[in-house]
Amino acid sequence: MKKIKNFKERIGIILMTMLLLMIASFTNAQVKYSTKDDLNLLVSGTSTLHDWDMKAAKGDCVAVFSFNAGGDVTALSSLTVNIPAEALKSEHSGMDKNAYKALKTDKAPTISYKLASATIVGNNTIKCTGKLTIAGATRDAEIVATYKVNADKSISVSGKKNISMKDFNMEPPSFMMGTIKTGNDIVLKFDVTLRK
Repeated sequence: MKKIKNFKERIGIILMTMLLLMIASFTNAQVKYSTKDDLNLLVSGTSTLHDWDMKAAKGDCVAVFSFNAGGDVTALSSLTVNIPAEALKSEHSGMDKNAYKALKTDKAPTISYKLASATIVGNNTIKCTGKLTIAGATRDAEIVATYKVNADKSISVSGKKNISMKDFNMEPPSFMMGTIKTGNDIVLKFDVTLRK
């Protein structure tokens, strides 16, 4: 009789544990989101003549978000972004050519970011720490982004990052035989909508 009681207690404990694990998995469901060739990336800088911009729409982004039972984002556990450097275009082909030379696109054709860790810091804001690779050089980079879960369950993410070209061993481009020089500091702005 005692063995039967112990067996029932064990089964009860096992069933309770399984139920708790199922509830935990539902309340923190992980969902993979992605996009391809639907990015809005803007790189802005200065020069001795005027400010300049380069834009890119090509590239891919894959992210894994966790949600609670109410549908709120609770975590970002994975994120990779890959953008062909030569997808960046300005309104001047000569500037593009010099920019690609600075980006070393012949040896490093991709700009990438890989998440190491992320924290939801409130007000629909995520603080990301990861590895940013530009012109073949990889550096630790913290990026703060805001997000919004849309009515169709897609997630819109936007943010910006100030970058020093010299931190990535890049020589700021110059034009017109060196008479026009770009500044060392650039701003990278991004806006992307991710879907399941």
